[in-house]
Amino acid sequence: MGSIKLHTISKKFGQRQVLHDINMEIQDGEFVVVVGPSGCGKSTLLRIVAGLESPSSGDLEFDGRAATHMPAHARNIGMVFQNYALYPHMTVFDNLAFGMTARKSSRQEIQQRISEVADLLEIGSLLKSKPGALSGGQRQRVAVGRALVRNPYMFLMDEPLSNLDALLRERMRVELRRLHDRVRIPTLYVTHDQTEAMTMADRIVVMRDGRILQVGTPDEVYSRPNSVFVAQFLGSPPMNLVRVERRSEASLVLEGSEGTAFPAPDGIRRATDSAWWMGFRPERIIRSHGGASGLAMTASIRAIETLGSRYHVHANWGRFPITWVTPEAPGLMPGSQVALTVSWNHVHWFHRDTEQRVPEDAALDFPVEAGGIR
Repeated sequence: MGSIKLHTISKKFGQRQVLHDINMEIQDGEFVVVVGPSGCGKSTLLRIVAGLESPSSGDLEFDGRAATHMPAHARNIGMVFQNYALYPHMTVFDNLAFGMTARKSSRQEIQQRISEVADLLEIGSLLKSKPGALSGGQRQRVAVGRALVRNPYMFLMDEPLSNLDALLRERMRVELRRLHDRVRIPTLYVTHDQTEAMTMADRIVVMRDGRILQVGTPDEVYSRPNSVFVAQFLGSPPMNLVRVERRSEASLVLEGSEGTAFPAPDGIRRATDSAWWMGFRPERIIRSHGGASGLAMTASIRAIETLGSRYHVHANWGRFPITWVTPEAPGLMPGSQVALTVSWNHVHWFHRDTEQRVPEDAALDFPVEAGGIR
């Protein structure tokens, strides 16, 4: 195996530019997930790596070798698509063997390779069946097996789980990740589902409008989003975001509110801006029980969703909607008010105009006496 590098890859269709100077690397044995909304360019990026599209500019390298103009059939890439693209008139064995047969591999080699892959994917009992007799999860495994039998240089997966129901998607996420951990083939996986990105990736690449916004491990991107978009795109429910404005040099207040002010971190005290975005994850909110330090708020409950192991409490803080995730909701009901707190360590700050993250050293540098609202 080896690495895959993309250097300033751009792509235009006519006058419309869909990729802007993409730089990224998939290292040997790494599982990289590209995530973003529909139309952000992630599938076009995948097709360029596969050789199904040519970049308008930029270079592609496979293990240090120039691959920009390498034909698709020479790239030895295993692709798994959103639709399984199995031949309905062929058995599972023949579907798995199709690529090797086209390359004129020996019958013995085909038998041995399919036997290994069938054992790995636990589809040995299905080899004589046709796709129409298989469940969605079984078809997905056959599609993965067809890509795997050729012992590819890398895997490319284009939203392969989107046609499955929720329970089967969850199971297949685990199976695909377990398979990757065993074969260690570098994988580029494209999805719009942030849950797939968070649960499967070694690294996440967040895209929007043909540009890479952030690259990092799931924990890095989730815990330290570098923009308002990333903060809200990753996370379910998404990060709460409210606008705050300066009341004085040392204090801030919820925009449009005459309520109690709270302390500004030192970095924001020194800034010339008059307003910011402040964010906090729904699961980082706790119910105040007196003496709790941090950002305090009084919220008015609008609705409560029961999800079995937890509750999603939808409320208003001032004129801003927020969501609170809690494992228990005693005494809570729509129309009631609840006192909530978020530790300052879990509060995120973003510039109002650029929507970019305020640096950590500035955002978290609170004065010692700022234990809560004052």
